[in-house]
Amino acid sequence: MDVARGQVASRARGRPADVLGRVFAASGDGALGVVLRAGGMATAAVVVSALHRVHDPGTLCPLRALTGVPCPLCGGTTVFIELGAAHPVKALLASPVVLLGAIGLATAPLGSGRRWWALDPRRRAWIIGVTLGLSWVWQLARFGFLPL
Repeated sequence: MDVARGQVASRARGRPADVLGRVFAASGDGALGVVLRAGGMATAAVVVSALHRVHDPGTLCPLRALTGVPCPLCGGTTVFIELGAAHPVKALLASPVVLLGAIGLATAPLGSGRRWWALDPRRRAWIIGVTLGLSWVWQLARFGFLPL
């Protein structure tokens, strides 16, 4: 029985699922993890930007589509479309929170992820709450609901 398992395992080593498993495992390790995460994000951003040029689906935010009011994370898709089109300033203006969150996610293997989870849960909740509140004010101002 063990021989059969060993043969199946050795045949599975070259399969795409095994390769992806190794890539995902490596994405949590140091500089290689940052490169893999940032590379994946950059690839996705370029693809989404190219698709957006061909077909603009309009408003993707359900809250904004139903009410016209932007949510705190509105502009998240726009961030990646603008980055994929090489417009970093437009990406930053679309949603600073989403852009900074993506940078945080990409650099988490360097230690920021461990520092985040080491924080007291109440402190994390406050940080998230304040950040979302500030983001919502930004989005409301960006869409003309608040005068600047």
